[in-house]
Amino acid sequence: MCDIKKFDKIYKDIETLSQRDIMELISEAKTEDEKNFYETIGNFFLQKRQRECIERNVF
Repeated sequence: MCDIKKFDKIYKDIETLSQRDIMELISEAKTEDEKNFYETIGNFFLQKRQRECIERNVF
């Protein structure tokens, strides 16, 4: 069984990353899989912010 609290903390830590942090992680990635992982995380949070803007009728 996985440690839910451990992964909840990881999510919360990742959620605090700035776009600049994510770009740095991508550029410093050691493998293509790592780079793809960080890109996916960046895209996830970008989409989340876009949804929030749409919901607030910013666009």
